[in-house]
Amino acid sequence: METSWPKLEYLEWKSTYDTLHRWLQIAGKLRLCKSPWTNHSWNTTFYITAHGLTTSAIPLGERTMTLDFDFIDHKLLLQDSFGKSFVINLQSESVASFYYKFLEGLKHMEVEPTFEPTPNEVIDAIPFDQDTTHATYDPFQAHQCFQVLVRVHNVLQEFRSNFVGKSSPVHFFWGSFDLAVTRFSGRRAPEHPGGVPHLSNEVVREAYSHEVMSCGFWPGNEQFPEAAFYAYAYPEPNGFSKARVTPTEAFYHQDLHEFILPYEVVRTSSDPAGVLMSFLESSYRAAANIGGWDRDILEVSPYLFRLKELSRSSFGDGAITQ
Repeated sequence: METSWPKLEYLEWKSTYDTLHRWLQIAGKLRLCKSPWTNHSWNTTFYITAHGLTTSAIPLGERTMTLDFDFIDHKLLLQDSFGKSFVINLQSESVASFYYKFLEGLKHMEVEPTFEPTPNEVIDAIPFDQDTTHATYDPFQAHQCFQVLVRVHNVLQEFRSNFVGKSSPVHFFWGSFDLAVTRFSGRRAPEHPGGVPHLSNEVVREAYSHEVMSCGFWPGNEQFPEAAFYAYAYPEPNGFSKARVTPTEAFYHQDLHEFILPYEVVRTSSDPAGVLMSFLESSYRAAANIGGWDRDILEVSPYLFRLKELSRSSFGDGAITQ
């Protein structure tokens, strides 16, 4: 069994990353336009599975539909609750070619696409049907990224379970290509000024309508060409950038306005999960303490803690009964 955290060098897999990013956006946009809008855009996200990423069930009248990216068998599977399915093999081909196959699949599934066929949150937003520039898919590199996401997902799930207040699921945003979880203070936030590149002000302002501390992982971008973990608060409380966050390799990025921990620091440590959890918990404490969050209400639940203890020890022995 593979137990190490894989390497993920941004520049080495950038061509596959750029192509896959746009493929995911094509599928993600279908989920966006067919799902009821949920607070903070949670209706648009993907979730980690044993083989890749899924949209989860998309409601379509009297049926549901799922889109599943499989990074072990390298295919995209479209299927609905009536038993209909369509498969697109993941291989090196242009975004335009993939897009037309996707439309063919939707026609087979009797689904009408109603989304704008251009990518979001990327600099070179070439319309999908015109993009012959991005055309690389290396199965090994895609699988490596997936294995990283699995490991990060499991730590983020544990981190999420330690919070009683409102929290997002652990989910994957296809626009920014990041795996994230968000905690909320319970208070409203001042209106976001907007101006986020390649993202509408309406989406940004709704996403940050309430105070948050958000953290996650992304494989890097042109501004920061390195896989990394991040943590930020909105609104950012005064003094947050000077807070002590562990491990010592973590630092505050003045341009990104968030704490950064390079993935390589975690990957090469003797306890990757423990180092990552330290980063998550310490950055949360900084945001909550400096921001004046009511931590007693948001973190303390003796019933939850007791159930967590039982689930780890004797849940299967009938210790928890009605």
